[in-house]
Amino acid sequence: MQTYRAKTKGKAERPFRYIREDFFMARSFRNLDDLNAQLRHGLDTVANSRRHATTQRVVSEAFAEERSHMRPLPLAPFKSVLKLERRVSREGMVSVGGNTYSVPDATRSRVVEVHSLADQIRIFENGALIAAHPVLEGRKQRRVHPERRRTGAPPHRLRVHGEVHIVKPAGDTVLQRSLAFYDAIGKVLAQENRP
Repeated sequence: MQTYRAKTKGKAERPFRYIREDFFMARSFRNLDDLNAQLRHGLDTVANSRRHATTQRVVSEAFAEERSHMRPLPLAPFKSVLKLERRVSREGMVSVGGNTYSVPDATRSRVVEVHSLADQIRIFENGALIAAHPVLEGRKQRRVHPERRRTGAPPHRLRVHGEVHIVKPAGDTVLQRSLAFYDAIGKVLAQENRP
């Protein structure tokens, strides 16, 4: 069957629709093992024991006849990799799948390549691996690799109208300042950027 032809494309994709609509709808799974156990039970008791509407053959019997013509699976597990391009945030984080992962402080590129595997996120800068993290479950999770982050970075000094203000690097604490402070910073920056 040629899957790229419009006439046969539906036939090639129909088994996936059958699984998606007849198996996954209105089901829940505790984990991957539970999903696999429920799928195996559904295949053995429903899907493979039914008579196929087009061929009028029992699915498991047809598969038994065709099995000898199939190639064996490779010995090593297939590791699929989804390659993505991601922008590094100001906090040194990269967003993947609704979660964020840290890059080392020494990262100079603003755009990095991310390889998303089933169990690991790998981050590359100019072809070199700079960080690897386990995949986080759920969404809005954050993973920071503490060994690749500087602690106690020196504070920056900012002079506004003769006063020296110490601005600490971003972290867990947020300094509270009046709006007048930020207004003063804006005016100083505006004056510096005049032609």
